[in-house]
Amino acid sequence: MTDLQLQALGLSDSHLTTFNGRLVHQGIESDLNGLRQAAKSAGFDFAIASAHRDFHRQKAIWNAKYSGLKPILDHDSQVIETAGLCDKAIVEAIMLYSALPGASRHHFGTDLDVYATNCLAAGSSLQLEPWEYEHNGPFHEFSTWLGNAMCEFGFYRPYDQFRGGVACEPWHISHINYAQEMAQRVDVAVICEVISQHDVLGKEVIVSNIEELYQRFIINIADTPLT
Repeated sequence: MTDLQLQALGLSDSHLTTFNGRLVHQGIESDLNGLRQAAKSAGFDFAIASAHRDFHRQKAIWNAKYSGLKPILDHDSQVIETAGLCDKAIVEAIMLYSALPGASRHHFGTDLDVYATNCLAAGSSLQLEPWEYEHNGPFHEFSTWLGNAMCEFGFYRPYDQFRGGVACEPWHISHINYAQEMAQRVDVAVICEVISQHDVLGKEVIVSNIEELYQRFIINIADTPLT
């Protein structure tokens, strides 16, 4: 594989730079700083909960959920009981909130989970669950501002609503141009190859159902807004 493909798969960090202690795609640094400054002017302390996540970190998250060491949540943030579920159903349940290793947009360095630290009540911890960004949630005002402001700096929400694949993730923003560029470097064959080469739990059912999973969870995202 080329280094460009390895970047998109989370197996190379040659495209990354450090931004406020987080690794991000070097191409988005200026726009991200602009968004942060705009948030500050609007009264929000813009913070990144998660930025680049490499293949091995994503694999650890995946394997922990698949093996039952980490809970799998449903749309209502309730733990799913996996006993009795077939392997394919477990894979689909995990993919509601966690991407396949090699197919996470967080590999790109263009996608970020964001919040406002000054909106979090003292003694509370960030959950990154939809209710936090909904009406009466701590980040509702920030989320509304973000939805109106982010396009000016080249960002959008790929998971703005549930489309039958990944759950709605109002905290997840993506840099339109650079994310599209990164996404074009991986396809079904590349994802299958990298999963087959690593100790990803459930790899047999993943590979045998990859076309369906690819269409439903990986490329089933919001259209990018016109900029």
